[in-house]
Amino acid sequence: MPRKKQQDIHACPVCGNREEKPVKTWQLISPLPDSKGRITITVMGFFECSKCGNRWRGVVSKVKAGGSTVEISGKGGTKVVGEEEEKPSEPYTIEIDIDEEEE
Repeated sequence: MPRKKQQDIHACPVCGNREEKPVKTWQLISPLPDSKGRITITVMGFFECSKCGNRWRGVVSKVKAGGSTVEISGKGGTKVVGEEEEKPSEPYTIEIDIDEEEE
């Protein structure tokens, strides 16, 4: 069965005590890029409750790097650093009137 998604990663799932800093952090790098060609680096954290001694793991933040931008997702929201990518221009159509060509 899938786990229930925890609302706040810093809160203990047993007693609800809030831990601000993880005991240990490490990085996971995705082997495949996303549709925009960016590599996702996930920062995981190991937390230990000071009240009940419960231990749990969770995602501390995510960084998507590649191209000209870097996107950082964490508890404070999502932040984009760098140049914004240019949107491709809309394709244009060329219309030729056959009646004008015959004359």
